[in-house]
Amino acid sequence: MDQPQRGPADIEVTNRLTVLANATADAKAMMDRGEHETDKGAQTTVSPEEVDEIIGTWPEAAKMGVQQMVLQYGQPNEATPTKLLWFDRTPWKRIQVTSDQVVHKFPTPHADFLTQYIDYEVPPDKFEELGRYDGSCLIDRTMGEAAARCDSEAANFLTLNLMHEIVTGTRTVDDARAFYSETLSAYCLGESAPHCEGFLFELPTGGSGDPDHPVPPGPKAKAITQQVEEFLSASGRT
Repeated sequence: MDQPQRGPADIEVTNRLTVLANATADAKAMMDRGEHETDKGAQTTVSPEEVDEIIGTWPEAAKMGVQQMVLQYGQPNEATPTKLLWFDRTPWKRIQVTSDQVVHKFPTPHADFLTQYIDYEVPPDKFEELGRYDGSCLIDRTMGEAAARCDSEAANFLTLNLMHEIVTGTRTVDDARAFYSETLSAYCLGESAPHCEGFLFELPTGGSGDPDHPVPPGPKAKAITQQVEEFLSASGRT
């Protein structure tokens, strides 16, 4: 007999409060240290032997993606059977290659498996335009990150360079999509394609995150805030 599915409604109220209280304490500790985010992944390294074993049965394109990233940026910092990650590899904040792929039909059908991240603040009023531009241009407002997911670093440079041009108003979405197709084709034909070869704008170095702001609490929010404070006081985490 199948086990009953457990979800948020099944979690005991005490456990819900415990998670919220500890997350609140963690955020306070980070803010006290002047941190917006943590980055522990860069402290470890995956050996060449481990990488070879992990990617042995991966799809060929993803396997080649890993080999290219190792050639350019050295050994990854973290690994699972389906993912390899690099942290703080200039110019990238983070790189992820996965054996799991997703079909992407822009500009022509291909599989996405390489995601590369930078610090970048996108104004909220530009989200809609970027959504129309490229579904594999990924924006995280809270982290203050932009990422591109495709099948090559050249395509990711192109995605993010055009993202910046849309954000700064120097290129429209329709123009960016047409330019993307022709420029990536030129690159693959061995022609000059600066948009595919590196960043054409200065990358920010932190400070792009947007933690948002609290809303005025209603009666239930005031009640849970009081319970969180009491829990933290009792546990010595205030």
